[in-house]
Amino acid sequence: MNRSVIVVAAVLAALFALLFAWRWARTAPDEQFVMPPTDVAALVVRAEAIPAAIEAVGSLQAVREVLLASETAGRVTAIHFEGGGRVKQGAPIVELFNAPERADRVAAQARADLARAQLARSQSLQVKGAESQQLLDQRQAELDQALAEMQQLDARIAQKVVRAPFAGDLGIRRVNPGQYVNAGDPLFSLTAIDQLYVNFTVPQQELGKVHVDGTVEVLADAWPDRRFTARINAVEPVIGADTRNLTVQALLPNPERLLRPGMYVTARLVLAPEENAIAVPATAIQTSASGNSVVLVRGPNSARGGTAEVAPVQTGRRIGNRVVVTKGLSPGDVVVSEGQLRVQHGAKLRVARLIEDNAG
Repeated sequence: MNRSVIVVAAVLAALFALLFAWRWARTAPDEQFVMPPTDVAALVVRAEAIPAAIEAVGSLQAVREVLLASETAGRVTAIHFEGGGRVKQGAPIVELFNAPERADRVAAQARADLARAQLARSQSLQVKGAESQQLLDQRQAELDQALAEMQQLDARIAQKVVRAPFAGDLGIRRVNPGQYVNAGDPLFSLTAIDQLYVNFTVPQQELGKVHVDGTVEVLADAWPDRRFTARINAVEPVIGADTRNLTVQALLPNPERLLRPGMYVTARLVLAPEENAIAVPATAIQTSASGNSVVLVRGPNSARGGTAEVAPVQTGRRIGNRVVVTKGLSPGDVVVSEGQLRVQHGAKLRVARLIEDNAG
């Protein structure tokens, strides 16, 4: 009896042991399983000469711009151009009523002709001794007075015509035929846009880098694929008291008339290239509360793969889609530019695509 109990107990113990072993085999982790390396895109860092520039927001201003107005009051009798038209220098634009002045000039011309004839007669008589020098001087004065009156009337008639002081483009017309205008009333705006000023400011610490005849690259949203070149023609000698910025003005040729006064532009003051600088694609920089960092590939053949290492870096200015790294990278380092968001420090990496150009 005791032997039977012992046999049954042994059998049950064996069954429980087999069941436990079976369940443990099903639930135990596979020690042989290894996570595959993560595929990333990377590039080999190299030192290069990087163009340096100071960027600022600027505005365009016409070199020559004026609001045309009449010098005298009068009624508009003729308008020779419409708004938006192009005019040459000296072209008449608006004429005012000048009939009284023209009539006065005819009378002045008649008096001048009479004075000239009387002077000629007195000169011929004075040679014969039949005319006194006093009367001859009086005739000369009368002629000079008549000619001066004609010049005065010519000036008054000229004031009745508003002419273009320089070649340019007219703005919107602000007057109508038959309208009475007072002296100083605006009639047209006239702007020459073949040359423009680029006005912008830079921080006062950049004063040593700004000089007359320096090169400025101008970028406009209206022409994203074009770069315009200007030359610094003036630097404000006084630093702004409220902003502590330096005001700079550059002269921009605009022969194609693509740009307009009043436009906002990006002004890039071109400096000497920065030698032995390191720049990486902006996608390679990770930003967090602790600062900027990059993921490096470490290993004997890091250009193909290796171990991930998160390295802190210090960044400088941005050039297009690249960022200058001032500290934390050395030439030859392999930096992950794509796919690093799912990578942890110490993870295995495989460089699926090696970027040859640092521009990424």
